[in-house]
Amino acid sequence: MPRVIHFEISADDPERAVNFYREVFGWEIQKWDGPVDYWLITTGPDDQPGINGAMMKRPDPTASTWNTIEVPSVDEFTSRVVGAGGRMSMPKTPIPGVGYQAYCQDTEGNIFGVHEANESAQ
Repeated sequence: MPRVIHFEISADDPERAVNFYREVFGWEIQKWDGPVDYWLITTGPDDQPGINGAMMKRPDPTASTWNTIEVPSVDEFTSRVVGAGGRMSMPKTPIPGVGYQAYCQDTEGNIFGVHEANESAQ
């Protein structure tokens, strides 16, 4: 059964938001060394319940917090989303060295990500 594995917080001013979450929750937040501005968030030790996430510049005015669900195949699960009445928000995109990501909307308009781990993704 696919599970939520990651969250993304959208921010108008990511540096300000980073400081906020560090101060309030003590989260460890580091800028990702990748092709886009993205901050990785560690909310606690991996051996305790919970998930880690990230922060990014708000991509549009309606974006807030999105959850990502790990799936064995982005293609299969985006097809399931559309078949169940949802729709695609962003098509399958490679994240080099990490995997593939797509964003979808459920029948209520909620956006979520689906992620397929694949270190050979380019």
